[in-house]
Amino acid sequence: MLLKKTFEQKTVAGVHIAKGSLTFQKVRLAVHCFATDGVLIDTGAASLANEFKNFFKSLDIDQVVITHFHEDHTGCAAFLQNERQLPIYMNEIMIDYCNKRADYPIYRKFFWGNRPPFQAKPIGNTFSTRHAMWDVIHTPGHAVDHLAFFNRETGQLFTGDLYCLEKTKVILREESISTLIDSLKKVLTYDFDEMFCAHAGYIKDGRTALQRKLHYLQELQGKIVDLYEKGATLKQIQSALFPKKYPITFLSLGEWSSFHIVRSVVEEYHMKKVSE
Repeated sequence: MLLKKTFEQKTVAGVHIAKGSLTFQKVRLAVHCFATDGVLIDTGAASLANEFKNFFKSLDIDQVVITHFHEDHTGCAAFLQNERQLPIYMNEIMIDYCNKRADYPIYRKFFWGNRPPFQAKPIGNTFSTRHAMWDVIHTPGHAVDHLAFFNRETGQLFTGDLYCLEKTKVILREESISTLIDSLKKVLTYDFDEMFCAHAGYIKDGRTALQRKLHYLQELQGKIVDLYEKGATLKQIQSALFPKKYPITFLSLGEWSSFHIVRSVVEEYHMKKVSE
């Protein structure tokens, strides 16, 4: 059961981009790291450490910032800390978690490896690089500690896992659709066009892509509520709106599923009704 690994790097719009990809049967996963103006954004996965190390060694950087605690974004943080003595900054919510041995399901360890412990510092609301000031935007939904980074000088937005793809079909069990919608609305108040997504890579017209994702999720939310109000069960709604079966759902034993989209929307619908 070997993972096929590939690696590529390029420079776009002044940003050094590294992409590591993993393929197993019908599941293909990719993760990106970005370096610009002396800062590295995210560190890739431990399973791709050998592929990323030469890229990291070639970089002229003096700090690392993390979009969120998931192991495909923090897997090489310990290497950068130990080998390059670089300070690492992230949302303080998950700093203690990252300071300990990784604890996540075995299928994720198969793909992304074991994330070694590392020590991070709280990032605050802004940070500065050599020629720019950056806004740190709290964008939960995918992860409780999720952040996006906006470079005020260049107008570039680094979105972690906020975007990933336009038409979301599966989410993690703990994700929240209404929170994702709020986070999308928040980043769209910033003046940017170029977007750098940890899984989709560089997207030149990022604003339009995020607007399309927001519209899709709002429309999906409306369809789910409409079907639920008409008496459909959660499973019936899932079958109607997501008829396709996704390999990641079986591999993850249901941690990733379209059912979580439906359940999230219905739970949030009930919470809203109670608060009215």
